Amino acid sequence: MKTVSMSGSLRENVGKKDARKNRLEGKVPCVLYGGTEQLHFTALEKDFKHIIFTPEVCFIDLTIDGREFKASLKDVQYHPVTDNILHVDFLEIIEGKTITMNIPIVVTGNSTGVLRGGKLIRKLRRLKVKGLPHQIPDNISLDITDLDIGHSVKVSSLVREGIEFMDSKNIELVAVKMTRSVEAATEEVKK
Repeated sequence: MKTVSMSGSLRENVGKKDARKNRLEGKVPCVLYGGTEQLHFTALEKDFKHIIFTPEVCFIDLTIDGREFKASLKDVQYHPVTDNILHVDFLEIIEGKTITMNIPIVVTGNSTGVLRGGKLIRKLRRLKVKGLPHQIPDNISLDITDLDIGHSVKVSSLVREGIEFMDSKNIELVAVKMTRSVEAATEEVKK
């Protein structure tokens, strides 16, 4: 999995006034948890563009006042009007300990059902998976070449070694539905 480097500095004070002051300076208040201690720090807002505003999932090498941590992005809070980043939570990655992440789904191939006039419907864009950090893939690839009209791919049909899918097994990931033009054509053939 891709790794992005980021640096931050420890926060001297924790509170609303300090957080507001940091945001005015172009910094984002952050917290790193999951390890032996919680660390409150700030990072530059522009450093988040390679982590948040991308469809890819990545691990983050955090350097906070000279100390290095391996982490994953857990939660981001946005301003309701301006969509500026208000706060970011990071989860420290510890070797041998499982983590849960949302992994993007990549659809490949041309469905036979779509070629026959059906409509491809994507129900989910990401899947929640659980596993050891070195076993989590960059994405989940779905080959839909054999998908015909009226068929779908569910979470239960996915099998990947070393990871567990946390979403319900009955959820459809992609489906090919019949369109009105195909319905009309099949009815005319029946007559």
